[in-house]
Amino acid sequence: MALNRLESTDSIYKVHQQNIRKSLERRLEVARSKGDENLVRQLEAEMRSCG
Repeated sequence: MALNRLESTDSIYKVHQQNIRKSLERRLEVARSKGDENLVRQLEAEMRSCG
């Protein structure tokens, strides 16, 4: 039972991280298309900190 809970928590964490990464990638794409270099740098730094 505890193992299932740990596996479920791990799975939820991985999905959450994937969603954050996808969101950052979309935001980065928009920032680049608008030529907002300051935002691009900020989003790139955020991506590095997320791993």
